[in-house]
Parts: sequence; structure tokens; C-alpha cells
Amino acid sequence: MKKFALFAFNGEPMCFVHTLLNALDMKEKGHDVRLIIEGTATAQIRELTDRGTPFSPLYEKVKNAGIIDCVCRACANQTGSLESAETQGLALCAEMSGHPSMAKYIDLGYEIIVF
Repeated sequence: MKKFALFAFNGEPMCFVHTLLNALDMKEKGHDVRLIIEGTATAQIRELTDRGTPFSPLYEKVKNAGIIDCVCRACANQTGSLESAETQGLALCAEMSGHPSMAKYIDLGYEIIVF
């Protein structure tokens, strides 16, 4: 089993969806996968809670699979998604000047992939 930390920065819906799809695929293939939601991608955690959004079911599947490790506190605050992250019970990371640390995941043996 390999360990991957997927950092989703891009908030464009189609890009974010590919991050979700890859995260699920890796997990289903037996890998240890952690999804860290950063940058403008934090807006998607608010947008995809709307059941009418086309990719909402995919987002729910990723959440239910326990793949989301954390959401960037500073970026969620900037995109207006901080309250949504808290309401959804998503962990917030802020150990690097308000942002998640890639070094933390590297130190834990994760290969970093940035989307």
C-alpha cells in the first residue's frame, strides 16, 4: 500500500471533481489517501453541499469514505467556506501560518500530489 496526500488547490469545479475521482480510485485500490482542501478549492466544500449540484453525490461519497483529512482554515475563511467546513465536521488545518503543512505529510511518509 502506498500513501498519498492529495492537495486540492484549484476551485474550478471540473478540476476539483478530478481530485475527488482520483482520491476514491486510489482508496478503492487499497492506498492510504488523504485529501487536503486548499486555496480556491475550499469554496467547493460549500458549493457541493447543495444537493442540486451535479457533483454533490461524489463529494458526499468522498466525505463518507473518510478521505478528507482537512481543510485550510485561512483559505476557507477567505472563500467564505469556514462555517460550512465547521458545520460539516471537517477538520481544519492551520499549522503553517494558517495553512496546512505539506512537510507534515512528507514526514509521515506520504507522497504529495497537487491538483
